[in-house]
Amino acid sequence: MKHFVIIAFGFLVLNFNAGFAQISDSKKAINVVLDSWHSAASEANFKGYFELMTADAVFIGTDAKENWNRSAFEAFAKPYFDKGKAWSFSALERHIYFDTTGNTAWFDELLSTQMKICRGSGVVVKIGNQWKIKHYVLSMTIPNENVNEVVQIKTTIEEPIIQQLRSKS
Repeated sequence: MKHFVIIAFGFLVLNFNAGFAQISDSKKAINVVLDSWHSAASEANFKGYFELMTADAVFIGTDAKENWNRSAFEAFAKPYFDKGKAWSFSALERHIYFDTTGNTAWFDELLSTQMKICRGSGVVVKIGNQWKIKHYVLSMTIPNENVNEVVQIKTTIEEPIIQQLRSKS
């Protein structure tokens, strides 16, 4: 019985280490995908950028009206990429989390952008051996001490949007 317990414990440790290594490898792969995605935008590489997204991907931008499926986002972004200048984001910090299958992960990141610090968050899924972006949300950060000023600026623009969306429900 003593040997059985030792062997069982050994298998448990090996499985734990294998799972940890798999998560570590997946985190590295997801970091590469996200960094490559941001890099493709800064290089105006339209094909490289959109190939890192799933066919049914969603991109939510900083404006309340920016909630696009992939094809709508491609249509929005294409003129920027065609001019040779899309946007330039680089990660300052990133956190990645996994579901129990290890095939779906979600992340949040702080980005250095032309809008200063922004926050990105999203979902990536493993398709075959490749991670792809399925959902991405970009938001601008606002220092707490400046929220009232920003709300004043946003009110005249967004109050009609609020009323329109409320009337739909």
